[in-house]
Amino acid sequence: MDRQRFWQLIEAARDRTPAEDVARRATSHLATHPVEEIVAAQRALWGLMADSYTNPLWAAAYVINGGCSDDGFDYFRGWLIAQGREIFERAVADPDALAELPVVRASAADGHDLECEKVLGIVWNAHLQATGRELPDGGWTIRYPQLDRSWNFDFDDRREMTRRLPRLAALHWERPEAHGC
Repeated sequence: MDRQRFWQLIEAARDRTPAEDVARRATSHLATHPVEEIVAAQRALWGLMADSYTNPLWAAAYVINGGCSDDGFDYFRGWLIAQGREIFERAVADPDALAELPVVRASAADGHDLECEKVLGIVWNAHLQATGRELPDGGWTIRYPQLDRSWNFDFDDRREMTRRLPRLAALHWERPEAHGC
């Protein structure tokens, strides 16, 4: 399964549902595919994870979720994949554009974190459903790119974050009630 087919799987599962439901539906759909395609879907999923492993996107997740650990960034990117290809690609290209999304605006208002660990388990769970066995080791590797050194600063530096992600900072930090501020 290549990335195009993986995105088709995600789109078929979306139907304006929460990310957790997208993960459940995508898992069920994928489990009906031949085992070779299920295993290949793991490469597609983790290729997207590698593509989205950037400091600017991590900084955006930090602002949106009021902080962002390594695992939290993985779960944020899982949530982002569940939003579909168009939103994913736009966010990777311009993380500050996330401020335009209604779900991001709603999270600013209610302080709800945007993350979905379950998306990261779509292939694992589909393979388990289809075969009764765990996904085999060695079927894929992930190579994260080097992070951009120009973004190697403390994400708690609100002045710098506001300069680099002005729309997200305005949305999440300019209101006194946002994330305990």
